[in-house]
Amino acid sequence: MNGQPVARDNYLKKLIAFRDSDVIKVVTGMRRCGKSTLLDMMRSHLAKDGVPTECLLSFRMESFELEGIRDWRELYRHVVERMPSSGKCYLFFDELQEVSSWEKAINALRVDKDCDIYITGSNAFLLSSEIATLISGRYVEIRMHPLSFSEYLDFLGPTEVTSRYAVFGREEITPLDELLDRYLQFGGLPYLAISGLPEREMKDYIWSTYQTIVGRDILAREARRGRRAVTSRDLLDRVCAYLADNISNPTSINKIVGSLNESGTKTSHGAIDTCVSALEETYIFSHALRFDIKGREVLKTGGKYYIEDLGLRAYLDGYRGSDSGRALENAVYNRLVIDGYRVFTGHMRNAEIDFIAIGDGADRKFIQVTDTIDEEATRNRELRPFELKSLEKVAAGYEKILVVRHGDHPTDIDGIRIVSAVDFLLGRF
Repeated sequence: MNGQPVARDNYLKKLIAFRDSDVIKVVTGMRRCGKSTLLDMMRSHLAKDGVPTECLLSFRMESFELEGIRDWRELYRHVVERMPSSGKCYLFFDELQEVSSWEKAINALRVDKDCDIYITGSNAFLLSSEIATLISGRYVEIRMHPLSFSEYLDFLGPTEVTSRYAVFGREEITPLDELLDRYLQFGGLPYLAISGLPEREMKDYIWSTYQTIVGRDILAREARRGRRAVTSRDLLDRVCAYLADNISNPTSINKIVGSLNESGTKTSHGAIDTCVSALEETYIFSHALRFDIKGREVLKTGGKYYIEDLGLRAYLDGYRGSDSGRALENAVYNRLVIDGYRVFTGHMRNAEIDFIAIGDGADRKFIQVTDTIDEEATRNRELRPFELKSLEKVAAGYEKILVVRHGDHPTDIDGIRIVSAVDFLLGRF
């Protein structure tokens, strides 16, 4: 373990690209995914580039120093008082949703002062919807995620990575498959990757992350204009556990309502919809919509939910280690999203495809994910959607990939690329 934060260059480069432009940089993502550290790294980059320290101002809205600031006017006055009399200032605001009507203060600073503004926040509704209404066209949102598996290895700090092993120093050699097992269980929160904590403490950290998101970002929030607030902690926990247990399974609000009612938890469509919306807005889950392959259109109903960090899934699952295949599918989904693809679940009349990934230009992929293809029946089941005549008519230009977790296998079967899970998640394919 290297014990030090590692620059997440893909995000840092995005911030640098928008430096000194007339847009507010809004970094969003779930709690503890590295947003604050990213702002610190951007601040360090500016300092190395010669920006004076007095022109680099950070405001952590959850710190004791700023505890009393809950109104946008107070925030505006506090910032202006700290700004030097001359020179361009770079303003960094961390977890700004803690301040009521914060967007008014940011807009006023943008208009009144010579400044470049950077913001983080852990709630999609506050940082996307409200700021979009007030400052249309004046912001760029940079969505940050927990570590991908390749970033996870960077944080662990091996001195060399071979096709099958990670080498730490001169003596420690760890199979990549073993590190992937650990990643699928404990997820990609950056602190866990560099801390070297024992397993018990890692579980405690994941538990505290979940409690913070639920307690601070969901239950403690005020009812938003025209939207219901979550009022039942028990119902929210049950919905969260249901979604975690059903990652990669087709899911709908009606299905959740029916399942909870059958288990004795009487609820309604509106209450469940409110809980699911809150879990999406705080980035715990995301919804992969269904895509009708033959009709080439996004369907209005159905789809699947995937969890942002698999460490949270293991916690919600009670660390039972149930269905590692679905955890792998979730990891593949997360990797595709991080790589910038729009990701859908593929629907046909007589088959489903795990993912349709749509990238830039002509970059299109059909992807299946499985634990193994050692048995003929399993191999045929996973390859069958790729081989349907109805798919051939609409698949021109689409790359076909089968991601496999275990076993030895060929790299190609009738034009279908067979890629190991380790290689796919490391981008080595």
